[in-house]
Amino acid sequence: MELTVTDTPERERFEARDESGALAGLVTYQLTGSIIAYTHTEVDSEFEGRGVGSTLARAVMDDARGKGRTVVPICPFIGEWLGKHPEYDDIVVRSTRKVR
Repeated sequence: MELTVTDTPERERFEARDESGALAGLVTYQLTGSIIAYTHTEVDSEFEGRGVGSTLARAVMDDARGKGRTVVPICPFIGEWLGKHPEYDDIVVRSTRKVR
């Protein structure tokens, strides 16, 4: 399956679409200056288990790096994905506060 990931700034999200143009998944974000917070990842049930989430995660991280942005991973999926991809650590902000 071939996916195309595009930024749709008017909707504050990246969209992954298959060859037919069907929406396979999305990542929502909030952009403030050079800081981008990824807030939610969603994959359509028809596309689950086919790597859509990982494709989106890599695309949004590569986009952030290419634009010199700092990433705040609010979305649990993006946070977990980043735990397996330390090559993006240099552009990710992680909380150092401990909840008691």
